[in-house]
Amino acid sequence: MSEPRASHLLAAKRVMRYIKGTLEFGILFPKFLNENSMELIAYSDVDWCRDKQDRKSISGYLFKFLNAPISWCAKKQPVVALSTCESEYIAGCMVAC
Repeated sequence: MSEPRASHLLAAKRVMRYIKGTLEFGILFPKFLNENSMELIAYSDVDWCRDKQDRKSISGYLFKFLNAPISWCAKKQPVVALSTCESEYIAGCMVAC
């Protein structure tokens, strides 16, 4: 911000062109009939000991609201799990947080 260059301006223009071209994209939420039909669903999964270098597992989750995806993530667990059960527990804690 203190020393802007021409390359920074070009990058900003590129981002603005991208945003302008994707205005019609988005998450569509269906109409619901009553408040009882509104539900938040969470899915989680783990790939135990996927990375053979450090033996860390990869956790993933997906949140859906009114059957439309609103949040998802896949990342390596910070610790080495000694069993699939422990790995699933760590993934469940990540989703709950």
